[in-house]
Amino acid sequence: MTRRSTFTDQSVTYGAIGATLDPDLLRYPPAGFRPAEDAVRIGSGRERFDRAADALMTWGIQRGAGFTVTDISAGTGAQYPGILYDADGAPLAQQPGAKVEDRFGPDGTPYIAAGMTATLGRRGRFRSRSIPVLVVYVIDEPNRIGFAYGTTGDGVESGEESFILEHRDDDTVWLTIRSMYHGPSGLARLLGGGRRERRELTRLQLRALHPAGGA
Repeated sequence: MTRRSTFTDQSVTYGAIGATLDPDLLRYPPAGFRPAEDAVRIGSGRERFDRAADALMTWGIQRGAGFTVTDISAGTGAQYPGILYDADGAPLAQQPGAKVEDRFGPDGTPYIAAGMTATLGRRGRFRSRSIPVLVVYVIDEPNRIGFAYGTTGDGVESGEESFILEHRDDDTVWLTIRSMYHGPSGLARLLGGGRRERRELTRLQLRALHPAGGA
């Protein structure tokens, strides 16, 4: 089920909170935003799913992609109370209710929770970036787990990104990353550097949970 309550935490830098849940994100993104969706198979079986879930929900993707994760605050449980959809894009007949129990990784690290804030840092060839984010929702179902965060401070980009892990009916395990970002603008956009940088980052994130390159 999905941990849900009223989303009342600090503000993000964009208005379409929870848009990465929308099955039509790629066709009808919020005005001014670039949407993207990428998926990769990272193995099969329950053990692979459980191990990858532990890594995913303790910032394993971000660290595996080269980010430092600092200034982590405890989650409040407050998150975007949007509608959840099934695999065919139809709203679930029964929307999941609240889930109150906390979860932890094998080393005792608390799982990412809605309302949690953190700062993602990444060193580039010419400059370092510091990105404050807020976890806007968490999904925690028997065969599907993940979260999304949105930007909360000034930066080159503004938007939301989700990381969802699935154990599918054919026993395969898949990671899907969906995002919608606004920016950069001006010369950086004209040269395409921002888009190339984001595609490279997505490639690293998709590899972070793979047995050959991560968890």
